[in-house]
Amino acid sequence: MSDLYGKMSRVVSPPDWSIYAPYVKAINQLKKERNAVILAHNYMTPDIFHGVADFVGDSLQLAVKATEVDADVIVQCGVHFMAETSKILSPDKTVLMPDMDAGCSLAESITAEGVAQMRAKYPGAPVVSYVNTTAEVKAASDICCTSANAVQIVDAMDSDTVIMTPDKYLAQNVANLSKKKIVYWPGSCVVHELYTADELRAYREHEPDAKIIAHPECTPAVVAEADFTGSTSGIVNWIKRNGASKAMLVTECSMASNIADELPGVEFAKPCNICPYMKKITLENILYVLHTMSNQVEVDTEIARDARKSVTRMIDLSRELGL
Repeated sequence: MSDLYGKMSRVVSPPDWSIYAPYVKAINQLKKERNAVILAHNYMTPDIFHGVADFVGDSLQLAVKATEVDADVIVQCGVHFMAETSKILSPDKTVLMPDMDAGCSLAESITAEGVAQMRAKYPGAPVVSYVNTTAEVKAASDICCTSANAVQIVDAMDSDTVIMTPDKYLAQNVANLSKKKIVYWPGSCVVHELYTADELRAYREHEPDAKIIAHPECTPAVVAEADFTGSTSGIVNWIKRNGASKAMLVTECSMASNIADELPGVEFAKPCNICPYMKKITLENILYVLHTMSNQVEVDTEIARDARKSVTRMIDLSRELGL
């Protein structure tokens, strides 16, 4: 247990750890009994990320890991569309969602009917949908993408015009890097759309030596002010390559906390916009669903079949492109 605490000691106080530790011990024991693994997104709190997760990563990494794990049960510590994706890719496994209300404003901004509207408006254009979408939207799309591979996926489409759903800011940022004409659905993330370019400029004046790193779900104006823009995995790699000693991460609060152990020489400034959905996942409800085997995620067979095609196509193309 001391080894687990060492990974989060920079960001979790000893009194807080004394509260978390009994849950961490119970969850890790119950995982063995259930032959379960916990897949945790980078936005989970440190007690989950370091204390009980078996695999951590961004949406693409977790999607791939769902196909590889040798376990009967997957506990998805993230939001609901991620649990659906695990079930789509591993239909024979039991997928548990600690809180069924952990949704996503971005995923909820579009439906399969919305995809059909875009196809009618731009006939023949392929639909590239962010993984931050429901199973029904994935099933209605040609291929999925993540923030890590969006530009490469779009560029690989055999069409001059590409439809992107549902994140308008990701689409605009991809358009600035691609030769394709990109049309998009007007959705956005409640966390990343709150940041402004003025905030970044003010911070840079205060801390001129700090590197500013933005997630591509931020507005193009914010991205233009940043030193680097990339997915959560891309952020870690960029900091390592560039040897930054101080960094401001323009993304969800827990990201900097979770990579503090991996990058001990970096001082992180955390402008804190919390994802209210991600924070619904707690040690308490992880333990509860493992104990009761409740909140099992199911996806309609036909929808899962079509959604699997778009997600698998993304994974295969990403591997082909060396991503």
